[in-house]
Amino acid sequence: MEYNDLTFEQLGERYRVCISTEHRFGTDAFLLADFAGARHKDKCADLCTGSGIIALLLDKKYSPKKTYAVELQKKAYDQLVLSVEYSKAEQSVIPLNADLREWRCEEELDLITCNPPYKLNNTGAKNESEAISIARHELMCTIRDVCAAAKRNLKFGGRLCICNRPERLCDIISAMRENGIEPKRLRTVHKNPDCPPWLVLVEGKKGGKPFISIEKPLYVRSADGGISEEVQEIYTG
Repeated sequence: MEYNDLTFEQLGERYRVCISTEHRFGTDAFLLADFAGARHKDKCADLCTGSGIIALLLDKKYSPKKTYAVELQKKAYDQLVLSVEYSKAEQSVIPLNADLREWRCEEELDLITCNPPYKLNNTGAKNESEAISIARHELMCTIRDVCAAAKRNLKFGGRLCICNRPERLCDIISAMRENGIEPKRLRTVHKNPDCPPWLVLVEGKKGGKPFISIEKPLYVRSADGGISEEVQEIYTG
């Protein structure tokens, strides 16, 4: 493993995430981990995990029994392994270099999270870096692939939590229902109270009955322009 652009971001005293030019993370990772939650007894997976930010946030805040961190791209997987090692999380976070379209867990899961590529393939400008394009565009997996993986690996009543852009909401709901996962919770994320949403957080339950709860909007910034109290709490845990 020879990369010259690796650095580490600190997540509290123990946890550290390895980042690079191609594989970084943003606010959406923190928001999704908080939205998903987890119980101590849960067996979880984070798909499209990148360098492992969401898997580590779940481990840090909720201490689930275990979290499988699934990543296809080799460099991101190498960063993931470093993130887990430097965070001393080897007993609870399991790095996997695998294609979610084929991956089948050795046990049924209670919770799956995914921060998938936001853009449809053949839409918008591609980045010169293939790795960044794969992370941003549906080149290697689609929302339907994510939901199919969740159907294959979740136990009955297990949850799938996804974040994406608002314009993909219909795609998310359609893909969930096609795979027997009923949308149960929806929350919109706004930069401030005057802006339309830039992100949606959606939870579906495998085998759930039709009924969706629309939660209050989440504002990243307050009316005075500062970081909102709720987002500060999400960041600090």
